[in-house]
Amino acid sequence: MKLYIQNMLDLLGEEQVKTELNKLKIPFGRIADGMIDLPQDLNQRKHNKLKNSLLPYGLKLHDTSKVILVEKIKVAIKEMLSYADGLQVLSYSNYLSLKLRHDYTYLANVFSKVNGISIQQYIIQRKIERVKFYFSTSDISLSEISYLLHYSSVAHLSGQFKKVTGLSPSCYKHIISERKGSLIIG
Repeated sequence: MKLYIQNMLDLLGEEQVKTELNKLKIPFGRIADGMIDLPQDLNQRKHNKLKNSLLPYGLKLHDTSKVILVEKIKVAIKEMLSYADGLQVLSYSNYLSLKLRHDYTYLANVFSKVNGISIQQYIIQRKIERVKFYFSTSDISLSEISYLLHYSSVAHLSGQFKKVTGLSPSCYKHIISERKGSLIIG
């Protein structure tokens, strides 16, 4: 059995996990890259004890199948946004449910437990990254970008952009064009 530990970034985290596993008398193999190899499945009681013992250290325990599902959700969202052509046929929830063959509520619950944000928040973040990409690589207008990314209006896109970046789209675009200008001059 493999378990995934979110936020296990350093050797200190690995040592803390080893200490907790030893305290709970849970046999383990390799611990690396946020993964714990266990020679046997944990019963629910031991799983909960381990999970609770790691929380004070900012470490979260997840079943690897859920982490894999979250990665599949992220890939599906990236596909949706990368191939956007302005003609959205399905809602994001329907698209993800059909693509991944799970109920959207289940997908949303797993995603938020593993990532700490909702699927909707993640989509908004990815859309804003896409807007930044368009600004830095093309001269298309904000209304065209709004259409391509399935926003109901330019005002809606502008509001989300400012909420995520702290800047209005026009201010951000101005900064990008100044940087491009200084690279050409300098």
